[in-house]
Amino acid sequence: MSWETVIGLEVHVQLATASKLFSASSTRTGDEPNSNASLIDLAMPGTLPVVNREAIRHAIRFGLAIDAEIGRRSVFERKNYFYPDLPKGYQTTQLAEPIVGAGVVDLQLEDGTRKSVRIHHAHLEEDAGKSLHEAFSDETGRAMTGIDLNRAGTPLIEIVSEPDMSNAEEAVAFARKLHAIVTSLGISDGDMSQGNMRFDVNISVRRPGEPLGTRTETKNLNSFRFMEKAIKLEVERQIDVLENGGEVVQETRLYNGETNTARAMRSKEDANDYRYFPCPDLLPVLVSEEEINELRDALPELPDARKARFVEAYALSEYDAELLCADLATAAYFEAAAKQGGDAKLAANWVMGELTARLNADDIGIAQSPVSAEHLGELIQRIKDGTISSKIAKQVFDACWAGEGSPDQIIESKGLKQMSDTGELEKIVDDIIANHPAQVEDYRGSDDAKRKKKIGFFVGQAMKATQGKANPQQLNQLLQQKLNG
Repeated sequence: MSWETVIGLEVHVQLATASKLFSASSTRTGDEPNSNASLIDLAMPGTLPVVNREAIRHAIRFGLAIDAEIGRRSVFERKNYFYPDLPKGYQTTQLAEPIVGAGVVDLQLEDGTRKSVRIHHAHLEEDAGKSLHEAFSDETGRAMTGIDLNRAGTPLIEIVSEPDMSNAEEAVAFARKLHAIVTSLGISDGDMSQGNMRFDVNISVRRPGEPLGTRTETKNLNSFRFMEKAIKLEVERQIDVLENGGEVVQETRLYNGETNTARAMRSKEDANDYRYFPCPDLLPVLVSEEEINELRDALPELPDARKARFVEAYALSEYDAELLCADLATAAYFEAAAKQGGDAKLAANWVMGELTARLNADDIGIAQSPVSAEHLGELIQRIKDGTISSKIAKQVFDACWAGEGSPDQIIESKGLKQMSDTGELEKIVDDIIANHPAQVEDYRGSDDAKRKKKIGFFVGQAMKATQGKANPQQLNQLLQQKLNG
Protein backbone atom coordinates (compact mmCIF):
# COMPACT_ATOMS: atom_id res chain seq x y z
CA MET A 1 0.00 0.00 0.00
CA SER A 2 1.13 3.55 -0.72
CA TRP A 3 1.80 6.30 1.80
CA GLU A 4 0.77 9.95 1.71
CA THR A 5 3.06 12.67 3.04
CA VAL A 6 1.62 15.71 4.78
CA ILE A 7 3.86 18.79 5.21
CA GLY A 8 3.38 22.16 6.83
CA LEU A 9 6.01 24.89 7.24
CA GLU A 10 6.79 27.48 9.87
CA VAL A 11 9.06 30.10 8.33
CA HIS A 12 11.02 32.64 10.37
CA VAL A 13 11.89 35.81 8.46
CA GLN A 14 14.15 38.43 10.00
CA LEU A 15 12.75 41.87 9.23
CA ALA A 16 14.96 44.57 7.73
CA THR A 17 14.68 47.19 10.44
CA ALA A 18 17.53 49.31 11.78
CA SER A 19 16.62 48.60 15.40
CA LYS A 20 15.16 45.70 17.37
CA LEU A 21 11.51 44.89 17.96
CA PHE A 22 11.30 46.41 21.45
CA SER A 23 14.51 48.43 21.90
CA ALA A 24 16.69 50.94 20.05
CA SER A 25 19.60 48.47 19.81
CA SER A 26 21.04 47.98 16.33
CA THR A 27 20.20 44.86 14.30
CA ARG A 28 23.53 45.14 12.47
CA THR A 29 25.35 41.83 12.03
CA GLY A 30 29.06 41.16 12.33
CA ASP A 31 29.66 43.37 15.39
CA GLU A 32 31.50 42.24 18.51
CA PRO A 33 29.44 39.77 20.59
CA ASN A 34 27.02 41.43 23.02
CA SER A 35 27.83 44.93 21.73
CA ASN A 36 24.24 45.42 20.48
CA ALA A 37 22.40 44.24 23.58
CA SER A 38 20.68 46.94 25.63
CA LEU A 39 19.22 46.77 29.13
CA ILE A 40 15.84 46.02 27.53
CA ASP A 41 17.31 43.14 25.50
CA LEU A 42 18.93 41.82 28.69
CA ALA A 43 15.58 42.01 30.54
CA MET A 44 16.96 44.12 33.38
CA PRO A 45 14.43 45.04 36.10
CA GLY A 46 12.60 48.30 35.53
CA THR A 47 12.95 48.32 31.73
CA LEU A 48 9.91 48.57 29.47
CA PRO A 49 9.63 47.60 25.79
CA VAL A 50 8.39 49.91 23.02
CA VAL A 51 7.13 48.35 19.78
CA ASN A 52 9.06 49.11 16.59
CA ARG A 53 6.52 50.75 14.25
CA GLU A 54 8.42 49.77 11.08
CA ALA A 55 8.31 46.10 12.09
CA ILE A 56 4.52 46.38 12.33
CA ARG A 57 4.41 47.99 8.88
CA HIS A 58 6.65 45.27 7.40
CA ALA A 59 4.34 42.57 8.74
CA ILE A 60 1.33 44.34 7.23
CA ARG A 61 3.13 44.60 3.88
CA PHE A 62 3.60 40.84 3.88
CA GLY A 63 -0.04 40.26 4.74
CA LEU A 64 -1.18 42.50 1.89
CA ALA A 65 1.13 40.70 -0.54
CA ILE A 66 -0.56 37.35 0.14
CA ASP A 67 -4.06 38.84 0.26
CA ALA A 68 -4.38 37.95 3.94
CA GLU A 69 -6.60 39.31 6.65
CA ILE A 70 -4.82 42.15 8.49
CA GLY A 71 -5.36 42.25 12.24
CA ARG A 72 -6.72 45.70 13.05
CA ARG A 73 -5.97 44.73 16.64
CA SER A 74 -3.10 42.44 17.53
CA VAL A 75 -1.73 41.44 20.93
CA PHE A 76 1.73 40.43 22.13
CA GLU A 77 2.00 37.49 24.50
CA ARG A 78 4.73 35.88 26.55
CA LYS A 79 5.86 32.39 25.58
CA ASN A 80 7.60 30.97 28.62
CA TYR A 81 10.54 28.62 28.30
CA PHE A 82 14.15 28.48 29.45
CA TYR A 83 17.15 28.57 27.17
CA PRO A 84 20.59 30.05 27.89
CA ASP A 85 20.39 32.60 25.06
CA LEU A 86 16.89 33.77 26.04
CA PRO A 87 17.70 36.30 28.78
CA LYS A 88 14.10 37.10 29.73
CA GLY A 89 13.10 33.50 30.36
CA TYR A 90 10.28 34.10 27.87
CA GLN A 91 9.84 35.19 24.27
CA THR A 92 7.53 38.06 23.38
CA THR A 93 5.42 36.80 20.50
CA GLN A 94 1.81 36.65 19.28
CA LEU A 95 -0.68 33.80 19.51
CA ALA A 96 -4.41 34.49 19.86
CA GLU A 97 -4.49 37.78 17.93
CA PRO A 98 -1.69 37.91 15.34
CA ILE A 99 -0.97 40.83 13.03
CA VAL A 100 -1.63 38.75 9.86
CA GLY A 101 -4.49 36.28 9.51
CA ALA A 102 -5.41 33.72 6.86
CA GLY A 103 -3.98 34.15 3.37
CA VAL A 104 -2.82 32.12 0.38
CA VAL A 105 0.34 31.63 -1.68
CA ASP A 106 -0.01 30.40 -5.27
CA LEU A 107 2.68 28.18 -6.77
CA GLN A 108 3.58 26.90 -10.21
CA LEU A 109 5.42 23.58 -9.97
CA GLU A 110 8.14 22.29 -12.27
CA ASP A 111 5.71 20.12 -14.25
CA GLY A 112 3.51 23.15 -14.95
CA THR A 113 0.77 22.30 -12.46
CA ARG A 114 -0.52 24.99 -10.11
CA LYS A 115 -1.05 24.68 -6.38
CA SER A 116 -2.28 26.97 -3.63
CA VAL A 117 -0.87 26.76 -0.11
CA ARG A 118 -2.99 28.31 2.61
CA ILE A 119 -1.38 30.51 5.24
CA HIS A 120 -2.88 30.00 8.69
CA HIS A 121 -1.39 33.22 10.02
CA ALA A 122 1.83 35.21 10.39
CA HIS A 123 2.84 36.76 13.68
CA LEU A 124 5.50 39.10 14.99
CA GLU A 125 8.01 37.95 17.58
CA GLU A 126 11.51 38.62 18.84
CA ASP A 127 14.46 36.40 18.04
CA ALA A 128 16.65 34.75 20.67
CA GLY A 129 20.41 35.17 21.01
CA LYS A 130 23.03 32.72 19.81
CA SER A 131 24.78 29.91 21.66
CA LEU A 132 28.33 29.48 20.35
CA HIS A 133 29.68 26.01 21.05
CA GLU A 134 33.00 26.21 19.20
CA ALA A 135 36.31 27.78 20.28
CA PHE A 136 35.41 28.13 23.95
CA SER A 137 37.07 26.23 26.79
CA ASP A 138 38.25 26.80 30.35
CA GLU A 139 41.82 26.54 31.65
CA THR A 140 41.48 22.76 31.94
CA GLY A 141 40.45 22.43 28.30
CA ARG A 142 36.84 21.59 29.14
CA ALA A 143 34.44 22.71 26.40
CA MET A 144 32.28 25.74 27.20
CA THR A 145 29.48 27.63 25.47
CA GLY A 146 29.55 31.35 24.67
CA ILE A 147 26.39 33.45 24.57
CA ASP A 148 26.01 36.30 22.07
CA LEU A 149 22.89 38.40 22.65
CA ASN A 150 23.34 40.74 19.68
CA ARG A 151 20.49 38.93 17.90
CA ALA A 152 18.20 38.85 20.97
CA GLY A 153 15.17 41.03 20.29
CA THR A 154 15.65 41.19 16.51
CA PRO A 155 12.21 41.39 14.87
CA LEU A 156 10.86 38.33 13.05
CA ILE A 157 7.67 37.36 11.36
CA GLU A 158 6.83 33.69 11.69
CA ILE A 159 4.74 32.51 8.75
CA VAL A 160 2.68 29.41 9.54
CA SER A 161 1.24 27.41 6.65
CA GLU A 162 -1.57 24.90 6.66
CA PRO A 163 -0.44 21.28 6.03
CA ASP A 164 -1.15 21.60 2.30
CA MET A 165 2.07 20.18 0.83
CA SER A 166 2.57 16.55 -0.05
CA ASN A 167 6.23 16.23 -1.04
CA ALA A 168 9.61 17.90 -0.76
CA GLU A 169 9.35 19.57 -4.16
CA GLU A 170 6.13 21.37 -3.20
CA ALA A 171 7.62 22.48 0.12
CA VAL A 172 10.70 23.89 -1.60
CA ALA A 173 8.56 25.66 -4.21
CA PHE A 174 6.52 27.22 -1.39
CA ALA A 175 9.67 28.30 0.47
CA ARG A 176 11.13 29.81 -2.69
CA LYS A 177 7.92 31.74 -3.34
CA LEU A 178 7.95 33.16 0.20
CA HIS A 179 11.59 34.16 -0.29
CA ALA A 180 10.65 35.91 -3.53
CA ILE A 181 7.79 37.76 -1.83
CA VAL A 182 9.71 39.05 1.22
CA THR A 183 12.73 40.13 -0.85
CA SER A 184 10.53 41.83 -3.45
CA LEU A 185 8.75 43.71 -0.67
CA GLY A 186 12.12 44.74 0.79
CA ILE A 187 11.05 43.64 4.27
CA SER A 188 13.95 41.16 4.51
CA ASP A 189 17.14 40.38 2.63
CA GLY A 190 16.27 36.67 2.93
CA ASP A 191 19.96 35.80 3.49
CA MET A 192 19.72 32.19 4.63
CA SER A 193 23.48 31.95 5.22
CA GLN A 194 23.04 34.48 8.04
CA GLY A 195 19.90 32.83 9.41
CA ASN A 196 17.69 35.66 8.18
CA MET A 197 15.24 33.12 6.78
CA ARG A 198 14.87 29.75 8.51
CA PHE A 199 12.45 26.89 8.01
CA ASP A 200 10.84 24.51 10.50
CA VAL A 201 9.24 21.59 8.65
CA ASN A 202 6.36 19.59 10.15
CA ILE A 203 6.06 16.16 8.56
CA SER A 204 3.73 13.21 8.97
CA VAL A 205 2.76 10.21 6.83
CA ARG A 206 -0.46 8.23 6.57
CA ARG A 207 -2.25 5.69 4.45
CA PRO A 208 -4.65 7.25 1.90
CA GLY A 209 -7.97 8.11 3.53
CA GLU A 210 -6.70 7.73 7.10
CA PRO A 211 -6.50 10.56 9.70
CA LEU A 212 -3.34 12.63 9.98
CA GLY A 213 -0.38 10.77 11.43
CA THR A 214 1.86 11.86 14.27
CA ARG A 215 4.07 14.70 13.12
CA THR A 216 7.67 15.61 13.78
CA GLU A 217 9.25 19.02 13.42
CA THR A 218 12.70 19.44 11.84
CA LYS A 219 14.07 22.78 13.02
CA ASN A 220 16.18 25.59 11.63
CA LEU A 221 16.79 24.53 8.03
CA ASN A 222 18.61 27.36 6.28
CA SER A 223 18.78 26.34 2.62
CA PHE A 224 16.36 25.03 0.03
CA ARG A 225 18.68 22.12 -0.73
CA PHE A 226 18.91 21.07 2.92
CA MET A 227 15.15 21.36 3.29
CA GLU A 228 14.54 19.03 0.35
CA LYS A 229 17.02 16.47 1.68
CA ALA A 230 15.74 16.69 5.26
CA ILE A 231 12.13 16.12 4.18
CA LYS A 232 12.98 13.09 2.05
CA LEU A 233 15.08 11.65 4.87
CA GLU A 234 12.34 12.11 7.48
CA VAL A 235 9.57 10.72 5.25
CA GLU A 236 11.66 7.62 4.61
CA ARG A 237 12.38 7.26 8.34
CA GLN A 238 8.74 7.53 9.36
CA ILE A 239 7.61 5.01 6.75
CA ASP A 240 10.30 2.55 7.91
CA VAL A 241 9.20 2.97 11.53
CA LEU A 242 5.53 2.33 10.71
CA GLU A 243 6.15 -0.55 8.31
CA ASN A 244 8.25 -2.26 10.98
CA GLY A 245 5.39 -2.06 13.49
CA GLY A 246 6.67 0.96 15.45
CA GLU A 247 5.09 4.29 16.30
CA VAL A 248 6.25 7.75 15.26
CA VAL A 249 7.01 9.88 18.31
CA GLN A 250 6.02 13.55 18.29
CA GLU A 251 9.39 15.26 18.62
CA THR A 252 11.65 18.05 17.45
CA ARG A 253 14.52 16.94 15.23
CA LEU A 254 17.75 18.48 13.94
CA TYR A 255 19.17 17.89 10.47
CA ASN A 256 22.90 17.90 9.62
CA GLY A 257 23.38 18.95 6.02
CA GLU A 258 27.04 17.93 5.88
CA THR A 259 26.32 14.30 6.78
CA ASN A 260 22.69 14.13 5.56
CA THR A 261 21.63 12.75 8.94
CA ALA A 262 19.05 13.79 11.51
CA ARG A 263 18.57 13.15 15.22
CA ALA A 264 15.93 13.71 17.85
CA MET A 265 16.45 16.91 19.84
CA ARG A 266 13.57 16.86 22.34
CA SER A 267 9.97 15.78 22.68
CA LYS A 268 7.69 18.21 20.89
CA GLU A 269 5.85 20.65 23.13
CA ASP A 270 2.26 21.78 22.72
CA ALA A 271 1.06 25.35 23.18
CA ASN A 272 -0.05 24.81 26.77
CA ASP A 273 3.51 23.79 27.72
CA TYR A 274 4.60 27.37 27.14
CA ARG A 275 2.01 28.97 29.45
CA TYR A 276 1.17 31.81 27.08
CA PHE A 277 -0.42 34.93 28.53
CA PRO A 278 -0.79 38.54 27.28
CA CYS A 279 2.32 40.64 27.86
CA PRO A 280 1.45 43.13 30.64
CA ASP A 281 4.12 45.60 29.44
CA LEU A 282 2.66 46.10 25.95
CA LEU A 283 -0.66 47.55 24.87
CA PRO A 284 -2.58 45.99 21.96
CA VAL A 285 -1.44 47.21 18.55
CA LEU A 286 -4.19 49.04 16.65
CA VAL A 287 -3.87 49.59 12.91
CA SER A 288 -6.10 52.03 11.03
CA GLU A 289 -7.72 51.49 7.64
CA GLU A 290 -5.90 54.60 6.44
CA GLU A 291 -2.48 53.11 7.22
CA ILE A 292 -3.38 49.77 5.62
CA ASN A 293 -4.54 51.52 2.43
CA GLU A 294 -1.39 53.66 2.39
CA LEU A 295 0.80 50.54 2.59
CA ARG A 296 -1.28 48.72 -0.04
CA ASP A 297 -0.95 51.60 -2.50
CA ALA A 298 2.83 51.70 -2.02
CA LEU A 299 3.49 47.98 -2.58
CA PRO A 300 6.28 47.32 -5.12
CA GLU A 301 6.04 44.89 -8.05
CA LEU A 302 5.44 41.42 -6.60
CA PRO A 303 6.69 38.09 -8.02
CA ASP A 304 3.45 37.14 -9.80
CA ALA A 305 3.19 40.55 -11.49
CA ARG A 306 6.88 40.42 -12.42
CA LYS A 307 6.42 36.93 -13.85
CA ALA A 308 3.49 38.09 -16.02
CA ARG A 309 5.58 41.02 -17.25
CA PHE A 310 8.52 38.73 -18.12
CA VAL A 311 6.23 36.43 -20.11
CA GLU A 312 4.72 39.37 -21.97
CA ALA A 313 7.81 41.57 -22.48
CA TYR A 314 10.47 38.91 -23.05
CA ALA A 315 8.41 36.08 -24.61
CA LEU A 316 9.55 33.63 -21.93
CA SER A 317 7.70 30.49 -20.90
CA GLU A 318 5.80 30.67 -17.63
CA TYR A 319 8.22 28.21 -16.04
CA ASP A 320 11.31 30.16 -17.11
CA ALA A 321 9.74 33.39 -15.87
CA GLU A 322 8.89 31.72 -12.55
CA LEU A 323 12.52 30.68 -12.03
CA LEU A 324 13.87 34.10 -12.95
CA CYS A 325 11.46 35.77 -10.54
CA ALA A 326 12.52 33.48 -7.70
CA ASP A 327 14.15 36.45 -6.01
CA LEU A 328 14.56 40.14 -6.73
CA ALA A 329 18.33 39.91 -7.26
CA THR A 330 18.01 37.20 -9.93
CA ALA A 331 15.24 39.11 -11.71
CA ALA A 332 17.30 42.32 -11.73
CA TYR A 333 20.40 40.45 -12.96
CA PHE A 334 18.46 38.83 -15.81
CA GLU A 335 16.91 42.11 -16.94
CA ALA A 336 20.29 43.87 -16.91
CA ALA A 337 21.95 41.05 -18.91
CA ALA A 338 19.05 40.89 -21.38
CA LYS A 339 19.17 44.65 -21.94
CA GLN A 340 22.94 44.65 -22.43
CA GLY A 341 22.98 41.55 -24.63
CA GLY A 342 19.89 42.32 -26.69
CA ASP A 343 18.53 38.77 -26.49
CA ALA A 344 16.23 37.94 -23.57
CA LYS A 345 15.91 34.22 -24.34
CA LEU A 346 19.68 33.77 -24.56
CA ALA A 347 20.11 35.74 -21.32
CA ALA A 348 17.50 33.56 -19.61
CA ASN A 349 19.26 30.38 -20.76
CA TRP A 350 22.63 31.56 -19.47
CA VAL A 351 21.23 32.76 -16.10
CA MET A 352 19.25 29.56 -15.49
CA GLY A 353 21.97 27.31 -16.89
CA GLU A 354 25.68 28.09 -16.63
CA LEU A 355 25.40 30.90 -14.09
CA THR A 356 23.07 29.06 -11.70
CA ALA A 357 25.19 25.91 -11.90
CA ARG A 358 28.31 27.90 -10.95
CA LEU A 359 26.56 29.72 -8.11
CA ASN A 360 25.34 26.40 -6.70
CA ALA A 361 28.75 24.77 -7.07
CA ASP A 362 30.44 27.63 -5.19
CA ASP A 363 27.51 27.94 -2.74
CA ILE A 364 27.14 31.69 -3.26
CA GLY A 365 24.26 33.99 -4.09
CA ILE A 366 23.85 35.91 -7.32
CA ALA A 367 24.89 39.12 -5.57
CA GLN A 368 28.35 37.57 -5.09
CA SER A 369 28.66 36.36 -8.71
CA PRO A 370 32.14 37.06 -10.15
CA VAL A 371 30.45 37.55 -13.53
CA SER A 372 28.40 40.74 -13.48
CA ALA A 373 25.15 41.13 -15.42
CA GLU A 374 26.92 43.63 -17.69
CA HIS A 375 29.68 41.12 -18.49
CA LEU A 376 27.15 38.36 -19.20
CA GLY A 377 25.34 40.79 -21.50
CA GLU A 378 28.63 41.53 -23.28
CA LEU A 379 29.20 37.80 -23.71
CA ILE A 380 25.73 37.40 -25.21
CA GLN A 381 26.47 40.25 -27.64
CA ARG A 382 29.56 38.42 -28.89
CA ILE A 383 27.57 35.22 -29.45
CA LYS A 384 24.90 37.14 -31.34
CA ASP A 385 27.29 39.06 -33.59
CA GLY A 386 29.25 35.91 -34.44
CA THR A 387 32.48 36.96 -32.74
CA ILE A 388 32.49 33.66 -30.80
CA SER A 389 30.56 30.41 -30.91
CA SER A 390 28.45 29.08 -28.05
CA LYS A 391 31.17 26.54 -27.30
CA ILE A 392 33.89 29.20 -27.07
CA ALA A 393 31.49 31.35 -25.01
CA LYS A 394 31.74 28.81 -22.19
CA GLN A 395 35.52 29.15 -22.20
CA VAL A 396 35.14 32.93 -22.02
CA PHE A 397 32.63 32.60 -19.18
CA ASP A 398 35.08 30.37 -17.27
CA ALA A 399 37.84 32.95 -17.63
CA CYS A 400 35.50 35.77 -16.65
CA TRP A 401 34.42 33.80 -13.58
CA ALA A 402 38.10 33.38 -12.68
CA GLY A 403 38.57 37.16 -12.77
CA GLU A 404 40.64 37.34 -15.95
CA GLY A 405 38.79 40.37 -17.30
CA SER A 406 35.73 41.30 -19.32
CA PRO A 407 34.55 39.02 -22.16
CA ASP A 408 35.97 41.39 -24.82
CA GLN A 409 39.34 41.51 -23.05
CA ILE A 410 39.44 37.71 -22.72
CA ILE A 411 38.45 37.09 -26.35
CA GLU A 412 41.17 39.46 -27.54
CA SER A 413 43.95 38.28 -25.20
CA LYS A 414 43.32 34.57 -25.82
CA GLY A 415 42.69 34.89 -29.55
CA LEU A 416 39.24 33.30 -29.33
CA LYS A 417 37.51 35.13 -32.17
CA GLN A 418 35.46 32.84 -34.34
CA MET A 419 36.88 31.99 -37.74
CA SER A 420 34.42 33.44 -40.25
CA ASP A 421 36.75 33.97 -43.21
CA THR A 422 35.09 31.89 -45.96
CA GLY A 423 38.29 31.45 -47.93
CA GLU A 424 40.23 30.15 -44.93
CA LEU A 425 37.42 27.82 -43.91
CA GLU A 426 37.06 26.53 -47.47
CA LYS A 427 40.75 25.58 -47.58
CA ILE A 428 40.41 23.65 -44.28
CA VAL A 429 37.29 21.83 -45.55
CA ASP A 430 39.03 20.92 -48.83
CA ASP A 431 41.99 19.46 -46.91
CA ILE A 432 39.70 17.38 -44.66
CA ILE A 433 37.79 15.98 -47.65
CA ALA A 434 41.03 15.19 -49.47
CA ASN A 435 42.53 13.44 -46.42
CA HIS A 436 39.49 11.23 -45.69
CA PRO A 437 38.39 9.64 -48.98
CA ALA A 438 36.83 6.56 -47.30
CA GLN A 439 34.59 8.67 -45.11
CA VAL A 440 33.64 10.84 -48.07
CA GLU A 441 32.66 7.80 -50.12
CA ASP A 442 30.67 6.38 -47.20
CA TYR A 443 28.86 9.71 -46.76
CA ARG A 444 27.98 10.05 -50.45
CA GLY A 445 26.67 6.48 -50.58
CA SER A 446 24.22 7.09 -47.70
CA ASP A 447 20.63 8.33 -47.71
CA ASP A 448 19.69 11.77 -46.37
CA ALA A 449 18.87 10.53 -42.87
CA LYS A 450 22.27 8.84 -42.47
CA ARG A 451 24.09 11.78 -44.03
CA LYS A 452 22.86 14.05 -41.21
CA LYS A 453 24.66 11.80 -38.73
CA LYS A 454 27.78 11.15 -40.80
CA ILE A 455 28.47 14.83 -41.45
CA GLY A 456 29.31 15.10 -37.75
CA PHE A 457 32.66 13.41 -38.43
CA PHE A 458 33.71 16.18 -40.81
CA VAL A 459 32.45 18.91 -38.47
CA GLY A 460 34.53 17.39 -35.69
CA GLN A 461 37.66 17.31 -37.86
CA ALA A 462 37.14 20.95 -38.86
CA MET A 463 36.61 22.05 -35.26
CA LYS A 464 39.76 20.20 -34.26
CA ALA A 465 41.74 21.89 -37.03
CA THR A 466 40.45 25.35 -36.02
CA GLN A 467 40.64 24.71 -32.24
CA GLY A 468 36.87 25.13 -32.04
CA LYS A 469 36.92 28.57 -33.65
CA ALA A 470 35.15 27.77 -36.91
CA ASN A 471 31.78 29.44 -37.39
CA PRO A 472 29.42 26.42 -37.09
CA GLN A 473 26.82 27.78 -39.52
CA GLN A 474 29.35 28.63 -42.22
CA LEU A 475 31.16 25.35 -41.66
CA ASN A 476 28.00 23.27 -42.10
CA GLN A 477 27.08 25.14 -45.28
CA LEU A 478 30.54 24.63 -46.76
CA LEU A 479 30.64 20.92 -45.88
CA GLN A 480 27.22 20.29 -47.40
CA GLN A 481 28.19 22.15 -50.60
CA LYS A 482 31.46 20.26 -50.97
CA LEU A 483 30.22 16.80 -49.95
CA ASN A 484 26.96 16.95 -51.86
CA GLY A 485 28.48 18.60 -54.93
